[in-house]
Amino acid sequence: MLEAGLPSLVVPYGADQTLFVVIDRLDRSTEIRIERSDLEATIGELVAGCFNDPVKVISFNTLEHWMKDISTDVAGEIKARCDIDGVTLPDYLSDFVESHS
Repeated sequence: MLEAGLPSLVVPYGADQTLFVVIDRLDRSTEIRIERSDLEATIGELVAGCFNDPVKVISFNTLEHWMKDISTDVAGEIKARCDIDGVTLPDYLSDFVESHS
């Protein structure tokens, strides 16, 4: 069952793998989905500013055929890392973290 507000994604059949999709807004009318296979790398790329305007992070499993919006978890992890490192949350992530906190 899809959660309200999630884009329609078809979870492919295949090996048991959890993938992560970052929905990134390029401009007011254009969004792209960028797939990653490693959550740690995904969070690292978000913190490093590799995305234009991240909107949502979704995880899905290719064998079990489930998907989940993990944006709140990712936003919390980003905020925690900034707090631990004693750095200010980067401006390019402030909207993402605020909207999912």
